[in-house]
Amino acid sequence: MQIKIGIIGLQQVVNRLLKVIKAFPTFMPVVRIVKDEDEIPATAAALMMEVEVLLLFGANSHRKVKDNVNITIPVHYVPLTGTGLYKTLFQALQTGRLSGGISIDSLTKSMVMNTFKDLGIEHTKAVVFNGPAHASPDKLFEFHRNLSDSGDCSLAITGVESVARRLSGVQAANEWLIPSDQDMSVTLERALLSTESRRIKESQIVVGMIKVDDFGKLVMKRSNEHEVQKLKLDIHRMVLDYVESLDGYLTSLSGDEYLFFTTRGIFERETGGYKTIPLAKDANQSFGISLSLGVGFGTSANEAGTNARAALRKSREAGGNTCFIIREDQTLIGPLEMADPLHTVLSATHKALIKKAENAGMTSAYLSKLLSHTAKYDTYEYTVHELAALLDVTVRSAHRLLLLWIDNGLVDIAGMQKVPKGRPRQIFRFTFLKDKT
Repeated sequence: MQIKIGIIGLQQVVNRLLKVIKAFPTFMPVVRIVKDEDEIPATAAALMMEVEVLLLFGANSHRKVKDNVNITIPVHYVPLTGTGLYKTLFQALQTGRLSGGISIDSLTKSMVMNTFKDLGIEHTKAVVFNGPAHASPDKLFEFHRNLSDSGDCSLAITGVESVARRLSGVQAANEWLIPSDQDMSVTLERALLSTESRRIKESQIVVGMIKVDDFGKLVMKRSNEHEVQKLKLDIHRMVLDYVESLDGYLTSLSGDEYLFFTTRGIFERETGGYKTIPLAKDANQSFGISLSLGVGFGTSANEAGTNARAALRKSREAGGNTCFIIREDQTLIGPLEMADPLHTVLSATHKALIKKAENAGMTSAYLSKLLSHTAKYDTYEYTVHELAALLDVTVRSAHRLLLLWIDNGLVDIAGMQKVPKGRPRQIFRFTFLKDKT
């Protein structure tokens, strides 16, 4: 039996998706073409009565529907990722339009930098929009136009069609970034899973715990108790707004720790499939603070809460400013992208990896720090002095741990590092992490 899926978008992107959807014979597409994003909420409200699931394009379209429509069915959107950037950059490179620098919106800095690295153009000047995740088209237009008018960037790449149109109107060189076929396929798969057969899992309770890093130091910087209480209220309001975006419930455990509940489907969509935590960026920009998050899934509220506490502990052990998720099968996901851009977001780490590390004498604290550092700096190799600094142990202890892990097959000797004075230093490669990413 076919499933009716409503597809709403501009003609160009819808045509492309209709080619991709041919690989999903279960879906029967019901298409509505719009000429402007402002038409999407009303179109979605009408189409919801005819289909089982809705598919949109871009985070802004999804936010407009969520804010203006009483949603009664699953709604998904095709996100923009670094995958969609390859073709645009390659064409610009072929025509020599990268020499003057580019401005980019709708993508995170880590997505852009990873794509540049893959194409071998990491030295190209790029200015990535660093504002809110759901910035208005007006703000995006001003961002690109200011850089173009000042001569800082010669090409604008935007994920918003109306912005591309306005830039063309003022004679500013630009490219409209649209999702890749791969992005569309992934979203169609999620849409398929979100239908009736998947709804039980979509409604599964998720428990999250948020901890403000180094809150004691923040308090000490305040001149009086009034300022301390004001800081607590500001942080509470910010966290409350985030949990509201998850349609969740929030309670404060203390001045610097919070507990929230939401559902799995909403959490997956708001994090872009367990990739980023926009709350962390807002906290960093607004108050100069970092957060540690732990999220737990479970078949019961008790199991989800227990997993959330364990995930928060791993985030704290990794040094803070990170988020881990522990699922009901004890699979570990993380670290998710926080305020600082990550070069690599690790895929789900199976419980067998954790067990292998523990059997080799590697504590969860050491494993968490290695996972976090690997994700942030895309490195698997360390000298003994670098490892000692990362794990906060003495060089002698680091030597002892390395010998233990080498004996258990977690670490290999990768080579030697020459130093200006003294003997060359051995380089150790953590192969068990490289094999799992």
